[in-house]
Amino acid sequence: MKLLRILIADDHELVRRGTRQLLHTQRDWKVVGEAATGHEAIEKIRKHKPKIAILDIGMPDLDGLEATRQLGQEASKTSVIILTMHDSMLMVQRALESGARGYVLKSDLTKCLVKAVRRVSQGKTFLTPKVPEIVLRDFTKTGAATNPTYNSEVRPTRRELDVIRLLAEGKTNKEIAIELGIANSTVETHRARILFRLGVHSVAELIHYAIRHSIIAVPNNTINQVAMDN
Repeated sequence: MKLLRILIADDHELVRRGTRQLLHTQRDWKVVGEAATGHEAIEKIRKHKPKIAILDIGMPDLDGLEATRQLGQEASKTSVIILTMHDSMLMVQRALESGARGYVLKSDLTKCLVKAVRRVSQGKTFLTPKVPEIVLRDFTKTGAATNPTYNSEVRPTRRELDVIRLLAEGKTNKEIAIELGIANSTVETHRARILFRLGVHSVAELIHYAIRHSIIAVPNNTINQVAMDN
């Protein structure tokens, strides 16, 4: 049986211990190393070549996002999942831009980490299920929710709506192509056309558009809580 090799990097020993215990519930997974700093994480990834690296953002000497960027520049075959307490859309965007394939909140550790590792190990993307809630909250706090930057007169086609929904759910172009049964190049064309027509410049704006037009669902209690908090 081929084991899925995983590395954990977090400057808090208790977090590493809890993460390790959770991963050990999977018989075909093996934690091959642990690190407390960003530089140590990169060194151990080079040494052990894990399939998955679970990195905290706020580590000493080199944060998890910069470590992810460096691994990408080295063409490392290790896929990164960011495990963090930061529940802001800005940090989700920065993680994706750095090359991370997963984003899990520490508050969702027991509920989501195993699922995230499984998806990312299959070449897929995993974002915390709270992303729509985070986007709605962040847009409301900044006032962007009442002053959207996208072109509200555009009416996407049915196929474009499918692509918007899947993009907003954190799917990659390849995953969308497989789900919709179309070529990867066709997805890229749809994506570019959608962003241009809507005037959207970020993942957060696209998710906000999807929420406002009921393309993806946000529980009513989330909307009510956001309203109460603001």
